[in-house]
Amino acid sequence: MAWLYAEYIADELLRTGNLIPSGTLEFRSGRQTLALTIYLSDSAGELSGIRVISRLDEWLSLTAYGHPWQDWVRDRFARIDEERGEGSGTGPDLELARSTWRWLERTELLATDLDTANPWHQTDLTVDETIQVWTPAWQLGLPLGHLAIHLF
Repeated sequence: MAWLYAEYIADELLRTGNLIPSGTLEFRSGRQTLALTIYLSDSAGELSGIRVISRLDEWLSLTAYGHPWQDWVRDRFARIDEERGEGSGTGPDLELARSTWRWLERTELLATDLDTANPWHQTDLTVDETIQVWTPAWQLGLPLGHLAIHLF
C-alpha cells in the first residue's frame, strides 16, 4: 500500500502543477520519478496526512539539480536490502518500486538538449528545440517532479 500511496501523492503533485498532459510518457516519467523519491525517502512508514506537507522540503532537496539522485536511489535500495537481510523476500511495495526503477533506467525519451544553452559560454540563453537527445526517463522526470513540488 505504501507504493500506491507514494504514486498517488506524486500524481496529485504533478496534476496540481499542470505542467504537462497526464497521458504522456513525460508525465509518467515525472510521476514515477517522484513516486520513487517519495517511497524511498519514507524509511519509517510515516507518509500519512499532514506528514506529506512536512516532507516537501526534503523531496525538493532530493530532486534538486546537481543532487546525485540516481546514486541516492541505488544506495536506498542497497540499504533496504541490508536491513531486510538475505532470504527475507520482498514485499509487493518494494517490488513495484524496483520495477519502476528498472523502467526509469531502461526507458529513454527524446527530449530537447538543454546543454546547448550553456550560460557559462554563451550570452544568448535561447534553447534550440530542434536539437534533441535520447535521455533516460528519470533524467527527464526529475526536474518535472521538482518543479511540480515547487508549484504545489
